[in-house]
Amino acid sequence: MDPRVSIIDKRLQSVKRIIAVASGKGGVGKSLVASSLALSLSKKGYAVGLLDLDLYGPSSHIILGVPINRFPEEEKGIIPPDVQGIKFMSLVYFTEDKPSPFRGLDISNIIIELLSITQWGNLDFLIIDMPPGIGDETLDVINLIKKGEFLIVTTPSKVSMGAVSKLLMILKELQLPIIGIVENMIMTPSKYVKQHISCRGVPYLTEIAFDQHLEETIGNPTQLMKTTFMNDLDKIIDRIT
Repeated sequence: MDPRVSIIDKRLQSVKRIIAVASGKGGVGKSLVASSLALSLSKKGYAVGLLDLDLYGPSSHIILGVPINRFPEEEKGIIPPDVQGIKFMSLVYFTEDKPSPFRGLDISNIIIELLSITQWGNLDFLIIDMPPGIGDETLDVINLIKKGEFLIVTTPSKVSMGAVSKLLMILKELQLPIIGIVENMIMTPSKYVKQHISCRGVPYLTEIAFDQHLEETIGNPTQLMKTTFMNDLDKIIDRIT
């Protein structure tokens, strides 16, 4: 057994809740929801960490405007830098945001390494931006983190819901806790997602309207907090806390 795996529980023992933001596929706004949720919780006074495990296309640092030109401090592990009151950790600190075409065991090793070396300390919430899809990397995170709860992001697209349905089946088969579904980028009102998940016993948390001005706020957390996107996302805070 990899000795690093036994350390992961110790690293997370002072984290009250771990929320894994997942989607089943890319392109639905998963990273934006994860980053914005961490930002909102932090602004409300909670002790929050954000771990970007989207190894193929990490983007939380872009959304929050995180400088990555300075390596985190080390003290019996890696101390995640403070960003907007959030303890932030991402692979980009090591790759300097260069292309990282990892394969197979490399992905598992990176996930284990990030989880085993990061000193989170006392947190109310650790938000994890999960890898897209339902491949090995997603299953690795599920296996390595014992007390994770899942927040699922989708769009009104039938293609998106097809992937999300498969993810929900896996989570339910493994009897893992699902907080609920966030429907993102809504342009035209539709009951499709609500009807699709109603028979699965999964809570529908909120709908987030397409915000045409959202792109202008990327990299500027102060402006991001003022968007209609954030206002819609904030509706789930009470459901989470």
